[in-house]
Amino acid sequence: MLSTLRNAWKVPDLRKRLLWTVLIVAIYRLGSHIPVPGIDTDYLKNLTQSGNSLWSFYDLMSGGALSRFSILALGVVPYINSSIIMQLLTIAIPPLEQLSKEGEEGRKKIQKITRYASIGFGLITAYGTLALMNQQGGIKDSNYALIYQIILTLTVGSVFCMWLGDQITVKGIGNGISLIIFINIVSRVPSTVASLGRLQQTEQVDPVQVILLVVFILALLAGVIYLSLAERRVTVQYAGKAVGNKMYKGQSTHIPLSLIGSAVIAIIFAMSVMQFPQTVAQLFPSKEWAKWIMSSSYSVFNSKTWMYAVVYALLTIFFTWFYTQVTFKPDEMAENMNKSAGFVPGIRPGKPTEKYLERMLTRVSLFGGLFAAFLVIVPIVIENNTQFKGIAFGPTSILILVGVALDVMRTLESQLVVRHYQGFLK
Repeated sequence: MLSTLRNAWKVPDLRKRLLWTVLIVAIYRLGSHIPVPGIDTDYLKNLTQSGNSLWSFYDLMSGGALSRFSILALGVVPYINSSIIMQLLTIAIPPLEQLSKEGEEGRKKIQKITRYASIGFGLITAYGTLALMNQQGGIKDSNYALIYQIILTLTVGSVFCMWLGDQITVKGIGNGISLIIFINIVSRVPSTVASLGRLQQTEQVDPVQVILLVVFILALLAGVIYLSLAERRVTVQYAGKAVGNKMYKGQSTHIPLSLIGSAVIAIIFAMSVMQFPQTVAQLFPSKEWAKWIMSSSYSVFNSKTWMYAVVYALLTIFFTWFYTQVTFKPDEMAENMNKSAGFVPGIRPGKPTEKYLERMLTRVSLFGGLFAAFLVIVPIVIENNTQFKGIAFGPTSILILVGVALDVMRTLESQLVVRHYQGFLK
């Protein structure tokens, strides 16, 4: 990795892209520390303390901007929500599905719709956040003019974050939105280390427990890296064909199936399902049903019960299987393979190939779902049974860190290869 970065720095064009990426990230981090006036941030800090809540997840994605309630408090979360929903609608709505098959122009139209939809999600998220804070007295002066200004500021800040991500994608290195989330997660590491230090200084935990936690997180990180690079390869053989007077020999290739490629989306879906009732209940704290959801020992949505962990894990496994099936579409894979004179060795083309691919995807998604379920249960166990409150390294953050880092490294390596061949041709 270090050699790749060193070699990239020696290339003028790549050095310019790296510097541009650093500049955009610096602008974003500066904006995330500019507070919105009229807000009592103490309530938000308490709201985002728990490591298992939806608010803590949003705060993690924004790099702490939500707990500070800065002008970039929403970050790229509205855009992510819009992208996920648009991807699901593309599967469910035939016109959108047809649009996705129209090549680059179709993808540009879908991307344009996604951007406009993210503005709506930004308005809804900003209004919901302010409604919750106003319910708990988090807004110092709740007049309509101030609320309108805050909602507008947060929405514009979200659009600005989306624009910064696009600038990194076009002029920098890697996917801009993913890189912004990566930087936000990394920015929380110092505060996590400081929290561990405070726990050790106040003798709530001993040094051995801190060392064991660090070793466990490193082992978990190594496991995620290993499985992120692992893949199940489905061998595909293409028959030889004649084009004009030329005869092309058959070739063998493979379809790579990532073992945990759907884990991040699955965890986000499961987290949203489990945390949405709690978020709604917080808007009506005096209601009996709201108290039952948040604190009852029989409530599935109470994170301190064993039922919460079990249902959370089952939902993660289900969404991993579901998202893998709808993303890869074995029926279309089998059809495209048949049209290209390709076949899986030992499997007849058509329906048998489709069933074979479905079986492979089910096995891969089941394994990935079990690993993702393990990742979501670990922080809950640490949160409920140890003194490490609110500092457990979340599963989504580990998966995003590894995925974005590997993607950036692949981008740099491919750019170096292209420039190497250009130099060779010259």
